[in-house]
Amino acid sequence: MKKKVIVGMSGGIDSSVTAYLLQQDGFEVIGVYMKLHDLIEGYHENNIASGKKVAESLGIEHHVLDLSAKFQEEVYDYFVGEYIKGKTPNPCVKCNRTIKFGALFDFSKELGADFLATGHYAKTDGEFIYEAEDDTKDQSYFLAQIKQDVLKHLIFPMNKYKKTDIVKLGSTLPAIRDIAQKKESQEICFVENVYTDIIKKHTDIDLPGIALDADGNEVGHHKGYMHYTIGKRKGFTVHGAHEPHYVKEIDPDANTIVVCKKDDLGISKVRIDTLNLFIDKQEFECSVKLRYRTFKIPCKVVIEDSEAMIYLDTNVDGVATGQVSVFYDGNKVLGSGFIKKTFQ
Repeated sequence: MKKKVIVGMSGGIDSSVTAYLLQQDGFEVIGVYMKLHDLIEGYHENNIASGKKVAESLGIEHHVLDLSAKFQEEVYDYFVGEYIKGKTPNPCVKCNRTIKFGALFDFSKELGADFLATGHYAKTDGEFIYEAEDDTKDQSYFLAQIKQDVLKHLIFPMNKYKKTDIVKLGSTLPAIRDIAQKKESQEICFVENVYTDIIKKHTDIDLPGIALDADGNEVGHHKGYMHYTIGKRKGFTVHGAHEPHYVKEIDPDANTIVVCKKDDLGISKVRIDTLNLFIDKQEFECSVKLRYRTFKIPCKVVIEDSEAMIYLDTNVDGVATGQVSVFYDGNKVLGSGFIKKTFQ
């Protein structure tokens, strides 16, 4: 009997080729599209149509799973709430844990599937997550909060391929050819332009405030704290400044930001919570990514009950509360947590 696999089909090239490859490997494939929001006109209609066309060409089932209520609660409301708190959220990490590898995984079990597959560029051996072969597309960072007991049920066919290979392959398949050259989806699926457009729907973000130095002295002004993330260097005024200043801290209650020069931006220690570890150690050395588009930094991690302290070998700039710290041993993900506090 064929093993049954559910493929999360977004209507894009990666998930479409994923369904094709798994069918070629002898799996019974079922496609599922997740309807998450109605924030961008035509977004779902176009993607569902693309997915159905691919499913029909492959002769596989295609379902539309409405997860909009759960997405609103777990991802969208979290996204808005974190910015209001003066933090910088990572909705994709949250979505992967609670929606794609949470609610969709539960649905796959309801359908009696053996596995769940997506078009993510990463790999797993059922115990750990690893970086993809194509490091320019690697998405292991965004998967680091997935529960470990889910990993043994996951398949990531993209892990062996470069994006250019997938586009070439998709271009040779009649049903996929039309979407092979489709523009890549935006990083955050519900943000069409800039994140502030979303926040403006829920609160007034244009409340001018004071910019302070590290000693609490007024040195300038800003247009509203929700316009800023840690490390940002534009959009505020520092009186008489002759060199760039950067956002160092955000105080949402006082509607103030603390700014500093580049040399004063570095962080040496980070406290994290919401731990998701794939190893059982109280202390370990590894490397850490403190944001997606950053380099790995050598560090020491000390677990303290439900939280952890990260001691960085070198100072790091632009570390924002609310972002995710992901631990690596080479290309292996050891675990992750959300940044709660930073220290110089």
